Amino acid sequence: MLSLLKLLLRIAKNGGIKQVKVYVKSPSRLHFTLIDLNGELGRIDGGIGVALNYPNVILEASKNESIVIEGLMINKVKRLTEKFIKAMNIKEGFKINVKKVIPNHVGLGSSTQLSLSIASALAKLFNIKADVKYLAEVMGRGGTSGIGIAAFQYGGFIVDGGHPFKKRGGKKAFLPSRAAKAKPPPIIIRYDFPLEWGFVIAIPNLPKGLYGKKEVEAFKAICPTPSSEAEKISRLILMKMLPALKELNIKEFGEALTELQNISPIKKSLMHPIVKKCIKKMLDNGAYGAGQSSWGPSVYGLVKGKNKAEKLVKSIKSFIKDEENIDGEVFYSNVNNKGAIIKILR
Repeated sequence: MLSLLKLLLRIAKNGGIKQVKVYVKSPSRLHFTLIDLNGELGRIDGGIGVALNYPNVILEASKNESIVIEGLMINKVKRLTEKFIKAMNIKEGFKINVKKVIPNHVGLGSSTQLSLSIASALAKLFNIKADVKYLAEVMGRGGTSGIGIAAFQYGGFIVDGGHPFKKRGGKKAFLPSRAAKAKPPPIIIRYDFPLEWGFVIAIPNLPKGLYGKKEVEAFKAICPTPSSEAEKISRLILMKMLPALKELNIKEFGEALTELQNISPIKKSLMHPIVKKCIKKMLDNGAYGAGQSSWGPSVYGLVKGKNKAEKLVKSIKSFIKDEENIDGEVFYSNVNNKGAIIKILR
């Protein structure tokens, strides 16, 4: 009885029992290309990319008397939490504090990472047993590419197998994730990426990459692409990129990255002229390979070692600010081989 009284006094002195918080830190991702926007084989999409250690979504969630959203991107976070509440029939209150976010609509997978971070935090908080793939389906992600989902779950270098096309349970049309009601695609390859390899990433202050109605219109305009494009992309991945990764041949891997950008003349025509110049500048200043992530405007350059990364960052900062006279962010990130961190803080 005495020991119980001491415990109660200690709890009162410390301000009560500490509230449990769920902490989530997500990766971001680079999306190198979609593989097949033709569909003659009965499947479409397919994606290839890597998870990045920076930038991140970082948020905390805790139970609360009412629903409180704090921090960054409040309106977007509200919309996403409402989607989760409705799907999972949540009746209790909670607080979400979003401390860091990935820049929106620049080609680094911000929407998928924020969606999965929120869903994973709330699932953990309310002891809901659900895997990442199911949470992605609940949140409406993965309707085109599965790279962001796999980046969150596993990290690393990822290839997904796309979706059935014009078949039962598959996609009926060429559509981006937000507009497509399709389950996340299967992951067919996932490798750890070499720790000494990494990417210099430039986000020039240009119009945001395609999203919403404009992205839907772009898919309608360019699809279906010729079967020859899907054949070239598939061959390049299977016979050059994957062997180079397994053999740790950064030169061959980088060449494959660059070649992927040149296969589709239509997709290349949608790049901003400064993005094209930035890709060339990356290659001219020592990047093993370079390209635009997703719809851009983010540009990546493959490098090996900290010294080369620092030199390339300096060169690209100078290019953006001095040569093109625009603002922008340039930084280095290696690849995240672990996926998101989800843990309880007490």
